[in-house]
Formats: sequence, C-alpha cells, structure tokens
Amino acid sequence: MTTRRLLCLAPLAAAALWSAGCDQAKGPSAENYKIGELNSYKAQPAFLEPYKKGMELAVEQINAAGGVDGRKLTLVTRDDNGNPGDAVRVAEELVSQEKVDVLTGTFLSNTGMAVADFAQQKQRFFLAGEPLTDKLTWQGGNAYTFRLRPGTYMQVAMLVPEAVKLNKKRWAIVYPNYEYGQSAVAAFKTLLKAAQPDVEFVAEQAPPLGKLDAGSVVQALGDAKPDAIFNVLFAADLSRFVREGNTRGLFKDRAVVSLLTGEPEYLDPLQGEAPVGWVVTGYPWYGIDTPEHKAFLDAYQKKWGDYPRVGSVVGYAMIQSAAAGLKKAGSADSAKMVAAFKGLEVDTPFGRITYRAEDHQSTMGAFVGRTALEQGKGVMVGYQYMDGAKFQPSAEEVKKSRSAP
Repeated sequence: MTTRRLLCLAPLAAAALWSAGCDQAKGPSAENYKIGELNSYKAQPAFLEPYKKGMELAVEQINAAGGVDGRKLTLVTRDDNGNPGDAVRVAEELVSQEKVDVLTGTFLSNTGMAVADFAQQKQRFFLAGEPLTDKLTWQGGNAYTFRLRPGTYMQVAMLVPEAVKLNKKRWAIVYPNYEYGQSAVAAFKTLLKAAQPDVEFVAEQAPPLGKLDAGSVVQALGDAKPDAIFNVLFAADLSRFVREGNTRGLFKDRAVVSLLTGEPEYLDPLQGEAPVGWVVTGYPWYGIDTPEHKAFLDAYQKKWGDYPRVGSVVGYAMIQSAAAGLKKAGSADSAKMVAAFKGLEVDTPFGRITYRAEDHQSTMGAFVGRTALEQGKGVMVGYQYMDGAKFQPSAEEVKKSRSAP
C-alpha cells in the first residue's frame, strides 16, 4: 500500500475508532451489548432525570464487574416527546439505524402501549420499565413485551385494604384522562366495590394530562360532598390540585387515597404544602433499612451527590433486568430473550423480583403509607413494603384476560 493511500485512510480510521467508542455509535459490536432506551425526558423530567441516573449507575457497575459474559453494556437513549406516534418512530430508529440489541423504556402508558404494539409487529423483545396500564401485560399483553413496575391493578390492590379501613361510603375520583388514569380508576372501582359493596361513586373529574383546571376540578369535587377522594393525578397536575384543594378546604376532614403521591419526585416540589394524612403509594428512601437498598443508596449518592427517587430505582432495576436476561439467554436474540425472561429472577434495591411467565409482569412491589410533614417537607410515615407477588391476579385470570377479544 502506498504512503499516499495510508495517509488518506488515516482520518477515516480515526473517525471509525471514535464512533465505536461513542454511545451513539451505529451498528452492532461484538464487544458490547447495545441497549436502546426511549422515554419522555422533556415531558416528564421529575421522574426521568433520576431514572436516567439510575440506568447509568447500573451500566457503570455492570461494566466494572466485567459486563455480561465479558461484553460491556452501551446505553443509547432517545426522547419520544410523550407522543405515541413519535415513540414508534423512535423505536424503529433504534432498531433499524442504531442496531440496538435490546429495546427498553417508555414512561407514559399510551407511549408504552404503542411501543409494545411495535414490538409485537416486529417480533422484537421489549422491556417496559414504567408504563402502569394493565393493558401492557394483561388485556393487551403480547408475547414480546415484559414490564418491571407494578401496574395500576397491583398498586390499587395495595391501597384498597387501607381504603376499606376508612369506612367511607361516598367517593369522588379525579384522574388524568388517558390510559394510565382510566386503568387505575377501573381497578379501584372494581376492587373497592368487591371489598365494600355499599360504596357510591358520586363525582368523577378527568382532566386532560398536563392541562388541569384546578379551580373548576376542585369546585366540582367539593360540590359533590364526598366522604373520601381517590386521586390519580401526578407531576404538575398533582401540585396544582393539592394547592388549590388546600386553598378551598377540599381536604379538610376528608379522607384521600392517592396513587404515586408518596414518590419524592411528586411530593418534594410541594414542600410545606404537601398533604398530610393521605394514604399513598411511594418511596421512603430515607427509611428503608435493607442491605440491598443501603448498597444502592450509598452507590447512588456517591455517584450523583443526591438522593434517589422512584425513577432512580426503576432505571437501575431495568438495566439490571436486561443484563440478567442477556446472561440467561446467552444472546440478544428476541426469541431467546423472551424465553429467558419467563421466570427470570433479578436482584433489585427492593429485593429479589421475578418476571412471571404467564403475564410477563415482574413481582416488584411498592411502599404504602401515609403522608406527613416533617421539617417543612412532605414524607411518608407508617409505611410498609408490599410484595408485588401478593397483589397479582391468578394465572387463570391472566390467561382469560390475555385471550379476550
């Protein structure tokens, strides 16, 4: 080869080497497993910024320990704009252009459902970390989709025993009018009615996600004079609802059961305005005294100089799950990954979980407790971890649900 030709090729070789080391690199690599992840980063930063930190911590730890059978993990993230159409487009780009080995992610239930449908059509393994709708693993579940977090049915089932203890007859409901909210409310009505047949649902407010008119919603709920409220709002909608409800006295002498409100990403922004005495699911990171959580907490704080949120745990456990699946499968082949995830056991900051073969739902649980104010900040008190395995429908119920038209 001539000197001139070597000089011409040198810049190309350098560029190729730089690209191979970048997490946006094109094409598969025999040296790593490429995990493609899409999410609503701009639309839901309170949850997804800590979530991404959790993922990055897991990737760092796994790679430091030698990777998966000697192959390092590379993470490629993309924003889906909180839009189902964009989510499908981004998923296609990750698979066809970035050549990712494993497809993961999504936050909103409608985007999660869209990517699950894409996975089914393309016959690609998909690990959903966060979307909570029950349709993801039950009514609309498919052979290629698995989910980490407990869905709406499971979390509502954890709350209903506490709701029954309140002994309230007239309930009002408020929820974001999209798949997650609708799924949560359907589960709550069904489970509460079964446990307490005399309950009445006297008011229902369903504002569009992110577009809550707090004044009119709070007024309508108050006018119905309920004994108790079931709330499914989260993020900015939750903050507006709580502040307006406090101003108008909606919560005075009235019980509230609220999904997700004990999560620090939603409780912390309220500061001294955080509600008191609500029954909630959440994450009391400051009081979980188990070896696995302490190890995670120490590592997270050391790396990021901050405390974890629920998103941090979900991102971390999702990457740990993907790595465990790859190791068990011995390959990123979708059919082998699907087989590997059925019954897969994974150690997480909440303890060991299992991905059930019958519905592809993990047994990760959640904490249930009450909100309180301590030093001007909302916290959870009187909390208990609820093992997700105890709040799942039977295999026969799942089979009937997944085979329904």
